Amino acid sequence: MHSIPKLPKHTCDTHVHVFEPTQFPYAAKRAYTPGRASVAQLLAMHQSLGVSRVVLVQPSVYDTDNACLLDAIARIGPSRARGVAVVDLNTVSDDTLASLHAGGVRGIRLNLHVSGEAGLAHVQQQVLAAKRLAQLPGWHLQVHASMAVQVALLDTYARLGLPVVLDHFAGGAPDNSEGHALLQPLLHAMCTQPLYVKLSAAYRMAAGCNASALTCAFYQAAPTQVLWGSDWPHTGGAGGQGRNPEAVEPFRDIDNQDALTHITQALGSDAAVHQVLVSNPAHLYGF
Repeated sequence: MHSIPKLPKHTCDTHVHVFEPTQFPYAAKRAYTPGRASVAQLLAMHQSLGVSRVVLVQPSVYDTDNACLLDAIARIGPSRARGVAVVDLNTVSDDTLASLHAGGVRGIRLNLHVSGEAGLAHVQQQVLAAKRLAQLPGWHLQVHASMAVQVALLDTYARLGLPVVLDHFAGGAPDNSEGHALLQPLLHAMCTQPLYVKLSAAYRMAAGCNASALTCAFYQAAPTQVLWGSDWPHTGGAGGQGRNPEAVEPFRDIDNQDALTHITQALGSDAAVHQVLVSNPAHLYGF
């Protein structure tokens, strides 16, 4: 039984989703159909943990319609909430990006698990399109992909001129020789590039991935570039494999308190916990 940590003031959860299908219908073309996960439910979960700041991330079921995301940011308030949107970086207008910025958005997400990781050259072009974001103050690119793809893109990330946030333990790496071979260039890049890693959704990693060991490795490599996210409300799958958009897919039953306690214990000190939960997100998202 883990003791429940008292979180520092201004703790920030950097990865949650809100689903309001009645007010904001899902995209017709989607991989799955989640149930409702409201702002009120989100705030209640955060109150139970002691979390006061949040970053809402656009889920794939809304495609590039960020209306639900912007509504949630506005309801929570600009002192407590930021957002990471999804757009087509090749076609989105400067006016739309400016409007997103005014609404509290500070980054754009590329979900390569949903859009597909095939064709590295195509993926590189998607990533390089994010150079447009460097014109916006305090913006970054967030990428959801396997660690193998993240490592393959390290040189491309270095050409962007803006921070890059790697989702879900950077895709995770198994605790074996193959995993270590992937992890080492990523850790080296974190020392020389503005690469952030989210300690989020350990339950999404493949068997053999050690979340505590990865937490320590990322923090030791770049203490100012590690974030924490709950991944609430814990959608059921990964990518579009084996999912049925015709049926409402239940959320996973995840103990958010236990997951966060594992992170804080792996970090090991009050100073490290404050760095990851408060200082780093405040700097990246502009709180």
